[in-house]
Amino acid sequence: MGEQHHDHHHPSTYNRAFFIATLANSIFVIVQIFYAIVANSTSLLADAFHNLGDVLSLILAWVANSLMQRKPTDMSSYGLKKSSILAALANGVLLVFTCGIIATEAFYKFLHPAPIHAWTVVIVASIGVLVNGATAALFLRGQDDLNIRGAYLHLFYDALVSVGVVVAAILMMFTGWLWLDPVMSLIIAYVILKGTWSLFTDSLRLMIDAVPKHISLPKVKKRLEAVEGVEEVHDLHIWALSTQETALSVHLYMPEDPLSDEARAQLILSLKDSYKISHSTIQVEQDLNFCQGCCMKQSSKE
Repeated sequence: MGEQHHDHHHPSTYNRAFFIATLANSIFVIVQIFYAIVANSTSLLADAFHNLGDVLSLILAWVANSLMQRKPTDMSSYGLKKSSILAALANGVLLVFTCGIIATEAFYKFLHPAPIHAWTVVIVASIGVLVNGATAALFLRGQDDLNIRGAYLHLFYDALVSVGVVVAAILMMFTGWLWLDPVMSLIIAYVILKGTWSLFTDSLRLMIDAVPKHISLPKVKKRLEAVEGVEEVHDLHIWALSTQETALSVHLYMPEDPLSDEARAQLILSLKDSYKISHSTIQVEQDLNFCQGCCMKQSSKE
């Protein structure tokens, strides 16, 4: 009586983008750490640590993106799709942790101010703007996928960080205000934290099988109740299989007019078009006592 429809949507691999971004940032991190020490710049060193976090997060997102494409097995019937959500959550945590490192370094520099080699900072940070801006652009079109979005945010905010470092260094050259270096670091940390919070909360929601943010469960229920012949909708569940795919399961009580295969296929297609639900399992029930029994069992569990 129930039928499950699987729309095997193959995720964009982004393998080449991940390779280029990881390689470019790995090389730049080594260069940046060296010159941050030479220039005695906390903001440049904070940027370097953030870049190092980017490399780790890119590798994590790359692995997760590859695992998403694994075929289902007897042990994992949906494959390893949820690894992309785990990677997005880990990236969110990593960005928040990075903010803590930047803030710690900034407070230390407040207590122990020291002159910096401003021109070195300007040149290296400017290269950082180009490297991070160019690699962020590789992931610009994947914003609907939290995993790709996490990689993009890491790179985009690093480009923003580098801009801030350049501005602070130029101002210090003309004013001699050493406190600008740690102040810029704190501003950078705040901007990163504010921009990252949605990635963190969205990925956490998906990890606990909450309804994806872009879908309204009441609206989906109304859509199902509007189907001709449906007298009751219950056991409706919507959750994320991965950062790209959403699943739905539902019981429809249809005593007089059971759902034909053609109507079921049209309904599944409608859910996909309207709500981007790619995996739908619809069970039709004609026995009222059986239907009420299911509802009672569900209520007792809740």
